[in-house]
Amino acid sequence: MGYRGFCLYLVLLALSLEPQNLKSEELTCNPNDLRALAGFSNCLESAITGWNDTVIPDCCTWTGITCDNSTVSGRRVVGLELGSKRLTGKICESLARLNQLRVLNLSHNFLWGTLPAELFRLQNIEIIDLSNNDFLGSINNKGMCTISTRIQVLNFSNNHFSGQVPKDLANCTFLNHLSFDGNSLSGSLPETLFQLKNLSELNLQGNRISGPLSNGIGNLSNLVKLDISSNLFSGVLPDIFGSLARLEHFSAMSNSFTGLLPDSLVNSPSLQMLNLNNNSVSGPINVNCSAMKNLVSLDLGSNLILGPIPEGLSSCRRLKTLNLARNNLGGELPNSYKNLKALTHLSLSNTSLSNILSTLKILQYCRNLSMLVLTMNFHDEQMPNDENLQFKNLESLILANCKLRGSIPQWLSSCHKLQLLDLSWNHLGGNIPSWFGKFESLFYLDFSNNSFKGEIPKSLTELQSLIIGNITIEEPVSSFQLYAARQGGPSLSYRQISGLRPTLDLSYNILQGPIWPSFGNLKRLHVLNLKENNLSGPIPNNLSGMTYLEKLDLSHNKLSGEIPRALVNLSFLSTFDVSYNQLCGEIPEGSQFDTFPNTSFEGNNGLCSAEYCTCQSEQTPHSPGEKKMTTIGLPFGIGAATGFVLTVICCFMSGLSFQYSRTRGRT
Repeated sequence: MGYRGFCLYLVLLALSLEPQNLKSEELTCNPNDLRALAGFSNCLESAITGWNDTVIPDCCTWTGITCDNSTVSGRRVVGLELGSKRLTGKICESLARLNQLRVLNLSHNFLWGTLPAELFRLQNIEIIDLSNNDFLGSINNKGMCTISTRIQVLNFSNNHFSGQVPKDLANCTFLNHLSFDGNSLSGSLPETLFQLKNLSELNLQGNRISGPLSNGIGNLSNLVKLDISSNLFSGVLPDIFGSLARLEHFSAMSNSFTGLLPDSLVNSPSLQMLNLNNNSVSGPINVNCSAMKNLVSLDLGSNLILGPIPEGLSSCRRLKTLNLARNNLGGELPNSYKNLKALTHLSLSNTSLSNILSTLKILQYCRNLSMLVLTMNFHDEQMPNDENLQFKNLESLILANCKLRGSIPQWLSSCHKLQLLDLSWNHLGGNIPSWFGKFESLFYLDFSNNSFKGEIPKSLTELQSLIIGNITIEEPVSSFQLYAARQGGPSLSYRQISGLRPTLDLSYNILQGPIWPSFGNLKRLHVLNLKENNLSGPIPNNLSGMTYLEKLDLSHNKLSGEIPRALVNLSFLSTFDVSYNQLCGEIPEGSQFDTFPNTSFEGNNGLCSAEYCTCQSEQTPHSPGEKKMTTIGLPFGIGAATGFVLTVICCFMSGLSFQYSRTRGRT
């Protein structure tokens, strides 16, 4: 190659490298941003995967970082999104030096401490999401939006913030999403809050905010969602909902609101979900379905509403979820309710409803009905056995504490989609049908406190959802509450069906026969309660196959034999009771069995604990804090005493012999 050729080669080489060099410059982040991110990282107690300025000096390529396209002073960091990264530690002031930051998302981590005031002085910030952490302190006096005027989203949900809702929120004129739910805010809402004309979503649930709901809420004309549930609001609801023409979701459950429902609320054409559960709202239900054409979910449960079941609600043709439970209603279900074709979830528990046959005949026309809760109604009526009843899509049926007479009806056998069936606290008798074992989705069955007899159907050990665990649940639109009946006490409410553990409860009946070894196939079962029956025979060793079992109650039966040692392998078992049976042998030791109180084993005169050799001619009850000490046979006691005496004599004779040897050694 000649001189000219060599020069041409160098030129071509330089030209080929130039785009790469320019690209390298474009990828370099601003040095000030790099230092700010390094300071933020140093304040954390946990490392951030992919952040290392010595290995990768360009912070624009780090995890969770977004940069803009400017190359004048290096690319600027505009996004810091590290949600759900298991970060721990504090946020330090250095983060506020990211002066071009627009999006900050540190949600769903383990960050703690107070927030630096400088964080709210970022001129370009638009979204701040610090939800689901452990931040604390007041969020007042932060100068909110005095400099950061572009904020559109503030999400501080599920932390430990205290004090009042900040008054200077009025400066956040672009704010459209504000979430302070799940904190410890108190006091009343500041009037300045109602100046946020662009606000479309306001979440304040789960605090301690008190006082009446101000008429000023009507100024938030762009609100789509308003949730003030689980606070200390009181007084009557203001009649301002006519000004909220875009409102679709209003929840004020678990407060202390009183009085009638305001006319503007029950005539809202935009409202899709209304939840006033657990207040003190009174008067009749005057919902105007002709105006509320978009209403999908209505929850007025646990109030002081009077009168019959309102017939007018049958005109709400889009209604999917209806909860009127625990009110002062009564009478029969109107025949017009068969027109609620879209209805999927209905609760009328504890409403003094009568005529169960008529009720079921009407509701079977609601072809989409999947959850039906009728607890504490129809007292002393006969369980309908009309074979023409059909509920093809029913997944949950709760008819507890109704004192119903009769037996399990045949029409239930066609409810193949059943997942939950609760017939507890009734006066039902006869045998439990074997066809329940064919229900592939059934995971919760409560027949407790009835008079069922005969053997436990062996088919119950073939329930596929308790073997494989294929449980899929469609939740209602709102927080639809289920009530588990408790005789002589308040009902236990479950927020959602998904909170129920897989359960078989056949306690307090007159069932007899064995406990089938094939129960061990139910690997996904969490609760097995067979208490207070006439079951006999041994406790099957195979029960150790129920690997997810948390509670096993076999008390007050006629079971015999030993407690299987294999049950020690049930590592999730937290409650175990075999008291008042005819069991014998040693109580297993180790694992969870070391935590069970003595009351779990009392009433079995043949049981003993190998660890504690205390003899008792007759078993006496012990306090729950005492270790297990049970009756041991008299021959064993005599042998132990004899052995003890011989040991003392041997030790005494050995001592004499040793002393004699020492004495001879000195002489």
